[in-house]
Amino acid sequence: MAKKTKPSPRKKATKPKRKLRLGAWIIRALVSFALAIIVLVGLYRLVPPPSTPYILAEGVRLGGIERSWVPMDQIAPVVARSVVAAEDANFCLHWGFDMSQLRAAIAQGGSRGASTLSQQTVKNLWLWQGRSWLRKALEGVMTPVVEAFWPKRRILEMYLNVAEFDTGVFGIEAAAQHHFGTSAANLSARQAALLSAVLPNPKERQAVNPSSATQRRAASIVDGAATIQRDGRADCFE
Repeated sequence: MAKKTKPSPRKKATKPKRKLRLGAWIIRALVSFALAIIVLVGLYRLVPPPSTPYILAEGVRLGGIERSWVPMDQIAPVVARSVVAAEDANFCLHWGFDMSQLRAAIAQGGSRGASTLSQQTVKNLWLWQGRSWLRKALEGVMTPVVEAFWPKRRILEMYLNVAEFDTGVFGIEAAAQHHFGTSAANLSARQAALLSAVLPNPKERQAVNPSSATQRRAASIVDGAATIQRDGRADCFE
């Protein structure tokens, strides 16, 4: 009867080595990803982004877009207050995630949004539109980094310059010119509220010739902007 051959010790050792190599590769990939995030966030604290993936995609789809970067001191203060009142009234109070709004969204079965301006800024700058677990996971990882590296004023400045206010119209300066024929610095409280009222769904809402629902939302935003100025919830960006 032929004897069974035993596997050599060298063959047994190959599996642990493969696992070690795979583990080392995963660690290197995670470290590289973390470093890339830190570099990008650090860079964009100092310079405006040349574009974003979504703006580039819309430019290709539409054959061109309207966009013009303006610093925060060239944006009417009421614009910043209006956007915060519309999208994230507790912007100055949280660290990137509004847990009270998140709990409320969960309680309502996900029928309402709970994304903060910080999360929306991360999505608009680096990620893609639409809902997916991968995008939310990346957003969840990157938002605390942005909050750690950027002051609130910079987060809001970035948001105002990359948000879409109409199909192919990006940033508050282009929106002011497109809708009202004026600059971001000269927008009135009513105009700021109307532009804020179309967020975050400018393809279905209009700042000019607004629906009755958009007009009601704009009126509420005017009140909300005045409220957050009075109670100090605008202090972190003014």
